[in-house]
Amino acid sequence: MSTLLTLVAQGLRQGLRDKTVILFGFVVPLVLMFVFNLVFGDTDEREFEPLTVAVGAQAGDQMVGVVTDVLGDLDSETLDVTVVEVDPDESRAMVADGDAGLAIVFPDNFGGAAQMGTPTTVDVRRGEDAGVEADVVLSVVDGILQQFGDAATTARAGLAEGLDAEQLAQVAQASVEGAGYAIEEGQADDQQLSAGGALVAGQAGLFLLFTVSFGVTALLVERENGTLARLRSLPLPAWQITTAKALVSFLTGMLSTGVLLTAGGFLFGASFGSLIPVALLVASVAAAATSVMFLIARVARTSEQAGVATSIVSIVLGVGGGAFFPISAAGALAGVLDLNPVAALLRGLGITSAGGGVADIGVPVAIMLGFAVVMLLVSRLVPDRGAMA
Repeated sequence: MSTLLTLVAQGLRQGLRDKTVILFGFVVPLVLMFVFNLVFGDTDEREFEPLTVAVGAQAGDQMVGVVTDVLGDLDSETLDVTVVEVDPDESRAMVADGDAGLAIVFPDNFGGAAQMGTPTTVDVRRGEDAGVEADVVLSVVDGILQQFGDAATTARAGLAEGLDAEQLAQVAQASVEGAGYAIEEGQADDQQLSAGGALVAGQAGLFLLFTVSFGVTALLVERENGTLARLRSLPLPAWQITTAKALVSFLTGMLSTGVLLTAGGFLFGASFGSLIPVALLVASVAAAATSVMFLIARVARTSEQAGVATSIVSIVLGVGGGAFFPISAAGALAGVLDLNPVAALLRGLGITSAGGGVADIGVPVAIMLGFAVVMLLVSRLVPDRGAMA
């Protein structure tokens, strides 16, 4: 055991002196996170700009009044909407002059047409500077008009039953009475990372795969420069050499991932939860990543081959796990993506960020440890053509 610990300590010292390990394990991901923070750091803090809506319609139209009342109800602390009732031509001019962000022009006798189900067109003019606030208002208007359409359908059904015109108007009016919308600030699912948190966790998972690969690369480099041959000439079993490299990769990966999550969480204002469950997730994903390196160590003949194989595996698992953007799939492919250790890390951190403990992250941990076991079994079945051959 003392020999194994000596080899691990030597490997850690060598790894921390290696500029490549420091570069890919800490510097590059931190720089990327800093750049992403500059570009996307305020995406979770979007605020609505005030919006003036010019409504142009025939005076006294009750159905237009329903639309105007609903739009007025949208004015709240979240969305600042001002509704101005003007002449149709004036409403278009207000948008052209920049005095209103949105103009909604209703045709004459719009209420009668809506009540009787007669096709009609509502003219909408949008200002050049109108943003997502206009999209919200237009979606509400579209919903109201859909309700009017439902009322017309009700009226046609009443007509088929023999109701007179006055009764049809009453039925249609009753079908839209009480229509209204309220704007409330929403919140993401309790077990879902924020945009910044998901980006930090994804980058940490991606570069973890690069970081743990240096244990394999070091093993092959030592074979190429003769150091491995001298180690194997010593009275110690060969498994201690590979185990020491695996432990070095595992510990370096845990250190790198912990630093990245801490620094990235600070940059993006993201919290990943309690220390113990997060540490368990980090240890599990580091074990999964290290297990892949066992397989590469069996098949790569040179350090260059190991570097290429590591890059391919890291990019595939990282991108497939959502390191840069969420990946959605259906059917059998969705099940395969769920077995990705990077995706499992993001899922587990989503649970811990919502207050989950060790008992709540059983599935993500099982996926990552199961992945590690499968990779180790596969590495034992693959013919050894690598460093220890």
